[in-house]
Amino acid sequence: MNMNYKTAGQLFMMVLVVLFLGLYISQMTGYYQYTESKKTTLTEDAIKRFEQDIKDGKKIDAQNYLEEQADYNNALSSLGMKVSRLIEKGFNKAMNGVFNEISKTISNN
Repeated sequence: MNMNYKTAGQLFMMVLVVLFLGLYISQMTGYYQYTESKKTTLTEDAIKRFEQDIKDGKKIDAQNYLEEQADYNNALSSLGMKVSRLIEKGFNKAMNGVFNEISKTISNN
C-alpha cells in the first residue's frame, strides 16, 4: 500500500470540503426550506375549503386539504436507498472504529 498518511489526509479533507460546499450551497439557495414549505403550505383553494368545512360543521381531517405528493419510487430508487443505507452503516462502523483506536492510543500515552 503506497498511499501515505499525508495523501490520505488530504483526500479526506477534500471530501469534507466538497460535502460542506454542497450543504452550504443547498442551504443558501433555500432548497431545503422550499421543499419543506411545499409540504406544509396549504393552497388558497385548500384554505377556502377548510374554512367552508368549519362553517358547515363538517369533521376536519388535515389529509383532505393537503395536496397529494407524487410517488416516484421505483426499483432503481429503492436499490439506491438500500445501497445508501449500506454505505451509511459501513461508514459509521469505520468511523467508530477509527475514533475508538484514536481514543485508545491517546489514553495509553
